[in-house]
Amino acid sequence: MSSKSLVFRRLAIGAAALVLIGGIAFVSLRTGPLAPIKVTAASPVEGSLSPAIFGIGTVEARRSWMVGPTVAGRVLSVKVDVGDSVKAGQLLAEMDPVDFGQRLAALDASLARAGSGQAAAQAQLQDAKARSMLAATNTQRNQGLARQNFISPGALDAVLQTQASANAAVQAAQANLVGAGQDLTRLKAERAALAQQRDNVRLFAPADAVVTTRDAEAGSTVVAGQPVLRLIDPASLWVKLRVDQGRSNGLATGVKASIVLRSNPQTTLPGQVARIELLADSVTEERIAQVAFDAPPSGLSVGEMAEVTLRLSATAPALLLPNAAIQHQQGQNGVWLIKAGKPEFAAVQLGTQSLDGQVQVLKGLDKTNQVVIYSQKALSSGARISVVDALVKPEAKP
Repeated sequence: MSSKSLVFRRLAIGAAALVLIGGIAFVSLRTGPLAPIKVTAASPVEGSLSPAIFGIGTVEARRSWMVGPTVAGRVLSVKVDVGDSVKAGQLLAEMDPVDFGQRLAALDASLARAGSGQAAAQAQLQDAKARSMLAATNTQRNQGLARQNFISPGALDAVLQTQASANAAVQAAQANLVGAGQDLTRLKAERAALAQQRDNVRLFAPADAVVTTRDAEAGSTVVAGQPVLRLIDPASLWVKLRVDQGRSNGLATGVKASIVLRSNPQTTLPGQVARIELLADSVTEERIAQVAFDAPPSGLSVGEMAEVTLRLSATAPALLLPNAAIQHQQGQNGVWLIKAGKPEFAAVQLGTQSLDGQVQVLKGLDKTNQVVIYSQKALSSGARISVVDALVKPEAKP
């Protein structure tokens, strides 16, 4: 092989090596770990938000009752079933009265005897008063005779003592009459209390309601306060809503709500916040509110899940950015600005955010800034970036 051929061959090999090295470097800088980070960017726009609060809740009854006995006993009968509509005062169930009838009969007999005793005391009082009047007349007569010395002082003293005894007998008869009246009052109170207890074994509906559960059957033994039936007012159904405390700003009574029941996700029901609970859930970090239906739908079931969206008033105009642009660096909220083709972190003050992913930027930006929205990976100040329309190209439709 001639020297020229050898030199040409070496030059060809060197050129190929340079092309290969250049290709590797190009690939590394464009698609490898040294390639610029792909980002999408946009400028903030000025506008107003229509903020909203979203939460999950369950349907509950504002007014409900647990109907049961005030004393322990055995259930005699239950006259209604689950799903029945009842009227106020309607008999729902009865407890076994045991010996209430006999005890009421005994008290009735005691009342009759007390009445007879009161009549006897009244008659004794009249007799004592008659004896007292006779003794007073005899005393006046004997005092006149004593002044004329027709009787001795000793005889007059005996007459005076008789009058004093008669007066004491009147007082005793009056005390016996009062005591008889008090005994009669006590027995009447005892009978009324026993009759109330007898009525308590008959369980009545406290209001117009619907039976939701039947917790005891005939023959079951229940303790005082244990419910036999549970009732609800179907017109008082509302949604017990749980809202993230961090997103509950603006929650207030009267705020309009849109309610979507799990059983009917295609229909949105209007409502409003009726009450906000003072106690929040510190474990789940949620606030609790009650949302009432403007018109409760038919067939609504207690315990059903519901999605609730509360619509708040529109905000004042401000700069808006997608929530994805907000980053958290060194304890500050901020965004990555593109300056001279390089990313630079800028702290911002945020305001209200909406459910569609928009957030207010109150301070730290102006309309001319170009802000990174999405990035292929985490950014750092001065990193090489490449602004693209989308990080992932949409697939071509066949």
